[in-house]
Amino acid sequence: MMEDAVGYRLRRAQLAVFQQFNEAFAAKDLRPTDFAVLLLLSGNQGLKQSEVAEALGIQRANFVAIVDGLEGKGLVERRKSETDRRVQALYTTRAGCDYLEELMPIWAAHEERLIARLGGTKERDQLIDLLKRLCD
Repeated sequence: MMEDAVGYRLRRAQLAVFQQFNEAFAAKDLRPTDFAVLLLLSGNQGLKQSEVAEALGIQRANFVAIVDGLEGKGLVERRKSETDRRVQALYTTRAGCDYLEELMPIWAAHEERLIARLGGTKERDQLIDLLKRLCD
């Protein structure tokens, strides 16, 4: 019965994808969450910490440690918001942008391997549509 359970299959797929991600990025000492934060910030400089955490589905308490780690590596920085000094805005540093540029070909190759295992872009799009139904 477990083999056909949606939740079981989703969890197994997540574990497999994360394992493959970790293998692809092993030399870069990078976790999937760190990559997601860098990628999101690359196109959205100045987002509030709470906005990034919400966009990625990360609890705020856990997100602080993630940002601390990225900031400790010099990849992101916190700045006081210009509109609300109580709020911390996040920015990718020059080193963070350069690092992300190094990572993108690795990520693209990882995505291509996943798409190939699914059978192509049509199947990828179908899977994404189905997964979106579970989140909406």
